[in-house]
Amino acid sequence: MNAARMTRLWFVRHGPTHAKTMTGWTDLPADLSDHAALARLRAYLPQAPIIASDLIRATATAKAVQGSRQIMPPDPRLREINFGTWEGLRHDQIPDQALARKFWEQPGSLAPPDGESWDQMQARTSNACDTLCALGLQDIIIICHMGPILSQLQRAQATTGQAVFAQVIAPLSATTISYGAALNVVRTNHIA
Repeated sequence: MNAARMTRLWFVRHGPTHAKTMTGWTDLPADLSDHAALARLRAYLPQAPIIASDLIRATATAKAVQGSRQIMPPDPRLREINFGTWEGLRHDQIPDQALARKFWEQPGSLAPPDGESWDQMQARTSNACDTLCALGLQDIIIICHMGPILSQLQRAQATTGQAVFAQVIAPLSATTISYGAALNVVRTNHIA
């Protein structure tokens, strides 16, 4: 982090998918039918560049709130956690329930089969955020997913993954974190 410059990252969770299964890297569309909520969010966000995860639910949400803002090329480092063989399953359908419980109760280095751990997702998300902050812009809007947003809240609050899981991140909510000499949470889960 550059101590002399501060960048505010405005994390927006994509529109709802209504999925009842694990949908990390599954490319489901977002329900963007709530035009009033999208208009309020568009008005609330700063006039700043937008970048999104490369999954369609994020890129479509970015277009829905774009207005006159520039959209940067999507970044796969902003994707949700990769649930591997658990993708598309409900929690009760995961074959190894002991591993599933441990994965959620002790987020860290454990990963689903053929997936990634919480720590791996947090590292790639942090790398993407640090790259964006190095651009030297005052504000950047990031349209992404609950996991990456929680990972940056965990980073800013210097807390555990388990503690940050208690935080609600609703679809179409905005969470703002300033990155500079230190990370500071400005606002969490704001519904415009």
